[in-house]
Amino acid sequence: MDMGSNTVMRTEHFGTLGDGTAVDRWTLERGGTRVRVLTYGAVVQSVEVPDRDGTRAAVALGLPDLASYQQYTGPYFGALVGRYANRIGGAAFVLDGRTYHVTRNEGRNHVHGGTVGFDKRVWDAREIAGGVELSLVAADGEEGFPGRLEVSVAYTLDEDGALRIAYRATTDAPTVLNLVNHTYWNLAGADSGSALGQRLRIAAGRITPADAESLPTGEFLPVDGTRFDFREPQPVSKEYDHNFVLDEGVTGPVAELHDEVSGRVLTVTTTEPGLQLYTADHFEGRPFVPCAGIALETQHFPDSPNRPEFPSTVLRPGEEFVSTTVYGFSVR
Repeated sequence: MDMGSNTVMRTEHFGTLGDGTAVDRWTLERGGTRVRVLTYGAVVQSVEVPDRDGTRAAVALGLPDLASYQQYTGPYFGALVGRYANRIGGAAFVLDGRTYHVTRNEGRNHVHGGTVGFDKRVWDAREIAGGVELSLVAADGEEGFPGRLEVSVAYTLDEDGALRIAYRATTDAPTVLNLVNHTYWNLAGADSGSALGQRLRIAAGRITPADAESLPTGEFLPVDGTRFDFREPQPVSKEYDHNFVLDEGVTGPVAELHDEVSGRVLTVTTTEPGLQLYTADHFEGRPFVPCAGIALETQHFPDSPNRPEFPSTVLRPGEEFVSTTVYGFSVR
């Protein structure tokens, strides 16, 4: 069914967890784009788009079966990461005068939602116009976070085949929230090896530099004269895992990735204030070689709960968290 849109959709069984929970896969197709989404982790399993000759190929790194997603958890392939994506220093923060201790799962710090974050949950799914909406409830105290959180994400395809990701969340107690889609992109093809050399533009005049634990120092570093200056397109090189402070007032895409051989272009438009560029240098060859994909994670800044100088990630009762990111596809 297409729910009144031109998006062609179908759903199928993808696998079963050890506790008997079924996992489904949704396929969306429109405007030359084919996207597959799993109810496990709200994972974007694959994105297929044509090159300049019209040949369609997968450009997002994905895994073939449920067992592989359970085996290779660290890279968060295509997953929706939360309740708090990126890092919280010391796995603790103070909110309204009370200290909350969250799961330590990267040394002394918290990263990407904890031991059983949103990436390892099975989401409820329902068909909506143009795509699928996934939802879950995170209990008060889950992974140490306060508040019962109701969260949803809608994956839809626009008329031109752009993938639109729209998040919503509410809470019954003050909490912190940072949601990220963790897709890795390789516009030459997901099985083509390293993605380095593809040309990237980011509308960001500053980054938030990080220390040895990948925690922000609290500074805002201008990119002028540094390897972080992507204001004009530059080939992507190794060793990026940094948060870019997106320029305010940008009306179009805040980032663009281009593979000159295939002609494929990926654009990123977002309501978020930051973008994490991660080049996946630590991939070990199984299932992908180092730097096989480039993550462009639209987000609030790392460790914001401990950094009052950063945009707030606090969500309170009566408020609704709303965020949208659009990944557009074209050729040139």
